[in-house]
Amino acid sequence: MLDFTLKTYKKLLQQLLTSGYSFQTLQDFVQQPEDKAVILRHDVDRKPENALRIAKIEHITGIEASYYFRVVKESYDEGIIKKVEEMGHEIGYHYEDLSLCEANYEMAIKSFASNLEKFRKICQIKTICMHGSPVSKWDNRDLWKRYVYRDFGIIAEPYFDIDFGEVFYLTDTGRRWDGDNFNVRDKVERMENGDQKPEIGVRVAAVSDWRFRTTWDIIKATEKGLLSDKVMLNTHPQRWDYKFWPWVKELVWQNFKNVIKKYFYVRT
Repeated sequence: MLDFTLKTYKKLLQQLLTSGYSFQTLQDFVQQPEDKAVILRHDVDRKPENALRIAKIEHITGIEASYYFRVVKESYDEGIIKKVEEMGHEIGYHYEDLSLCEANYEMAIKSFASNLEKFRKICQIKTICMHGSPVSKWDNRDLWKRYVYRDFGIIAEPYFDIDFGEVFYLTDTGRRWDGDNFNVRDKVERMENGDQKPEIGVRVAAVSDWRFRTTWDIIKATEKGLLSDKVMLNTHPQRWDYKFWPWVKELVWQNFKNVIKKYFYVRT
């Protein structure tokens, strides 16, 4: 069976449920984490219609997830956002204001406030998550070196409010689950025992030494009980499709982007 299809995604969810995991939104997890839980997060960079398909699959399965939409036209679709929220999923703002404003902090915080209000006119927003903006010189998380997101009624941002020494982080960035070499900012920093805690906003994964290339690797590890009890699973819905040609197009395009990011943008 091909990877990064909706059928494969269903198999992953089914195996996690069979293995005794509960699914929590980011908002629910930071307020009351379960002992064995998956924080199911979706970064909707583009193709919001794909996010809607995934949201329906999860809804039928009785799963709630967190969906982070950008404000740009490739992601922001009011009709789809409302439908996703109506299914019981959490909606969050996938912010990139510092990059959009080219590191003008005053302009960026005004942009953030305005865009947050735009979302809140159609849905509830309690959590946010930065967009990596891989071709930008600026890290959107740096906005919070000067401002406080809790001043805007936000209770959590995963890069700051999840202990990745306890929660194992898995992301399909790069259209693979071991894409550290292709990830500009969405990556986990590992530290050895005794190392100092890194700066706020830097991910740490001390809970597992396992690395996975394919979704089937994750499924097999879950079957064998090798996956950590607490996991953040981050997908990008545009990478998961049920039609052959869109699937092929995403495969070719992502492999091309991986090469570009690795040699021109990834910090070593």
